[in-house]
Amino acid sequence: MNRSGISRREFIAHIQAGLASAALLRPGLAADRAPLIAAIEKVTLRRGRDGSGPTWFHPRACRVPGAAGAMAFMTLQTIAGSDYFGPVHWMTSRDLGQTWTEPLPVPAQGRVRQPGGAEEGVCDVVPEWHAPTQSVLALGHNVFYSGPKFSADQPPRWPIYAVWRNGQWGPRRKLEWDDPRGAYIYSNNCGQRVSLPSGDILLAFTFGAKQGQPRSVTGVICSFDGETLAVKQVGEEISHDQGRGLLEPSVTQFRGRFYLTIRAEDHRGYVCASDDGLQWTPKQAWAWDDGEPLTMSTTQQHWLTHPEALFLVYTRRDATNLNVTRWRAPLWLAQVDLVTLRLRRDTERIVLPLVGDGVHDPDRVALMGNFHVTSAGPDESWVTVGEWQPRNGIRGDLLLARIRWSKPAA
Repeated sequence: MNRSGISRREFIAHIQAGLASAALLRPGLAADRAPLIAAIEKVTLRRGRDGSGPTWFHPRACRVPGAAGAMAFMTLQTIAGSDYFGPVHWMTSRDLGQTWTEPLPVPAQGRVRQPGGAEEGVCDVVPEWHAPTQSVLALGHNVFYSGPKFSADQPPRWPIYAVWRNGQWGPRRKLEWDDPRGAYIYSNNCGQRVSLPSGDILLAFTFGAKQGQPRSVTGVICSFDGETLAVKQVGEEISHDQGRGLLEPSVTQFRGRFYLTIRAEDHRGYVCASDDGLQWTPKQAWAWDDGEPLTMSTTQQHWLTHPEALFLVYTRRDATNLNVTRWRAPLWLAQVDLVTLRLRRDTERIVLPLVGDGVHDPDRVALMGNFHVTSAGPDESWVTVGEWQPRNGIRGDLLLARIRWSKPAA
């Protein structure tokens, strides 16, 4: 017995009951005794740092099931300057990303010359497998170039998509949205999306009515029949008056709820939750579990999911990367506390490390802010990124991080 009048055995049982309750409140806590992430391996898919090949950018992959086994399907494009991208390409792998076919152009997502000499390109493409129609929907948005550079004065922009089925690409299509709030721009560029049981697709738009106006974000449910993507429902508007507003939203679903992470331009990123993907909790800045906000710099974040835990992949300011543009290296991940929508600091890990010295020798450092997260199967997930060295002729490698799970995801 102790001063409280209970035995040691009763005291231990009381503590164990409290820990069990905490594990229910914070999913994934009990699993921390055996971490879900067994290992993270860095793989170089294409070399560009040494100048031996082009610098590939915007690599985004999805998993395509098949009778002969699953295939990895990736879209990517070259980069030759700030926001100056080549035509969209695609490549595949039949051995879980060990070897890949040579990149081939996507016919529907190349350059189209405009009256006056400018060219309309496509960028920020995300391919996703759509099981009901047995197709890959590759959704990006349009962008305009004048000569060998990004046009400073961009005309109105909108989502552009193409569909791949049975080895063939369909035509170039525009996702129509006649809401005047998107008169200048509406886009799901670089965004993760969710295929719903109905066959509909939940995504999010960043949108603005006028050039220079801070953009807002909203959840959008679209129908998709294997050919045409069409807006069915639009949710509430989430606004922000700093800089360009809210950009590059990504959606995921975990244990029956939807989660939205959003890039911003006030040294923060933001998170919301929803039961239906249309009505969201008030946005809150990403913060550690003790309430300290993460310092970010106008860079996207993306979701990494496992049945037992939800993670965020992101960039942030750190003592090691003070001279890295927008602190876009290294890439980190941390587990999300589903009650507070904060990141658990004790779970943070580096996904892809900073190459070079981000404090004293930034010339060799490659930025990694445009990345994607893919479920490659029950045993591993991927983070794919194209490096970009702004002080070394743009050169960079095409990288894949294999995140191996200690427990199968299915």
